[in-house]
Amino acid sequence: MESGGEDEPRERNRVNEPPPPAFRQSDDTLLLLTDSYKTTHWKQYPPGTERVYSYLESRGGRFDEVVFFGLQYYLKHYLAGAVVTRDGIERADAFLALHLGESTHFNRAGWEHILTRHGGQLPVSIRAVEEGTPVPTHNALMTIENTCSRCWWLPNYLETLLVQVWYGCTVATLSREIKRTLLRHLDETGDPSLIDFKLHDFGFRGVSSVESAAIGGAAHLVNFLGTDTLAGCVMAQRDYGASMPGFSIPASEHSTITAWGPSGEVDAFRNMLEQFPTGLVACVSDSYDIYRACSELWGGALRDHVTAREGTLVVRPDSGEPTIVVVEVLERLGAAFGSMKNDKGYRVLPPQVRVMQGDGVDYDGIENILTAMRRAGWSADNIAFGMGGGLLQRIDRDTQSFAFKCSEVTVKGEVRGVFKDPVTDPAKRSKRGRLALVRTPGGRFATIGAPADGDLLGEVFRDGEITRTAQFDDVRARAEIRVGA
Repeated sequence: MESGGEDEPRERNRVNEPPPPAFRQSDDTLLLLTDSYKTTHWKQYPPGTERVYSYLESRGGRFDEVVFFGLQYYLKHYLAGAVVTRDGIERADAFLALHLGESTHFNRAGWEHILTRHGGQLPVSIRAVEEGTPVPTHNALMTIENTCSRCWWLPNYLETLLVQVWYGCTVATLSREIKRTLLRHLDETGDPSLIDFKLHDFGFRGVSSVESAAIGGAAHLVNFLGTDTLAGCVMAQRDYGASMPGFSIPASEHSTITAWGPSGEVDAFRNMLEQFPTGLVACVSDSYDIYRACSELWGGALRDHVTAREGTLVVRPDSGEPTIVVVEVLERLGAAFGSMKNDKGYRVLPPQVRVMQGDGVDYDGIENILTAMRRAGWSADNIAFGMGGGLLQRIDRDTQSFAFKCSEVTVKGEVRGVFKDPVTDPAKRSKRGRLALVRTPGGRFATIGAPADGDLLGEVFRDGEITRTAQFDDVRARAEIRVGA
């Protein structure tokens, strides 16, 4: 039998073999969304334990404060409703008997109690600061405790899942700190009102999963309006009630330019202008020679087309040392299209031409590029940045040192404040007792003992139900920063 062309489907090994079933998130029972060893902790607390109270904080890190964001996603997708089912218990029991090599390690009775007594809904209370709030490190951001004395083991069983809120918080924090950098340079050399589209999310392809793209993409949109990570827009709409939280423009990639060949590069560029005759359009321009593209193609053969166009061409270098390439690109575009000095004494290209740097961009790199531009006399108005892996992937839980620790237990009616205090690492000393997050008379955040007047940790979840929801517009408003702040 002759083989078909490459585009024809390949024959299956066995004619009657059914295709494998697609994986669904619902196939993953909540009972297995924890660390293996946590499934044995119900045997390890003191006899008579009735209540466990734990908290989440950032113990420090690269930045002095963190933006709290992302908890609502986890509540909606993993914890809300009747998440404990008969099937889930049976599957977890069978799985853990093999995984741990011992059938009695699984807390079947505890999960059966949640199923029969609580209808499968989790008997815990979660309190948290409002999402979007920037909070200095070393403060409580969230607390959790069980509401049923027979489920003392549950709060820290959920730690593994809940601590993942570090990711949304860290992306939102990093994005906001870059916004602070951009605002400082815009205030010094240009127009701060342009800030919303100065950092564009290119990170979808650079993250480890679609879920990461959604959470991280939405976290970036807390601070900016520009993104190519559609999953982040979808999450902000679905889980936070946003209208359209992010925007993009037509843009080329290397394949759409190199498909025309080296001699056809000018035709590829011309096609971009003709296919998108108005509005913003971005074109990667370094497939061969970025300097020739600026001086001879955009600024030569296509100059009149660009200047007559009703919109803005965004020229995108994508290789080389950014601090050198960006300044040289600006100089060549300025020579071809002209420039004018703004009221702060810095040069600005005509509105038909701008630049975007999207290669090798990170927090420090943006500062370095903007500084090089300022020294060369160019305003930050001329440039926007695209950031991929540096924004959504090149971070981890230790970037802001997120930790989840137990601070109080109740054993046979006795309330005990508990903490860790390792002699080998004083920075890991944890808090003790019940906690409240308040503002001092001077307006600073402080974590003190609870209950307390003005506690900013409000209940968001209780006994399987979300009790307070955040809207994306409100999240953005809380995270907003001012020039010089």
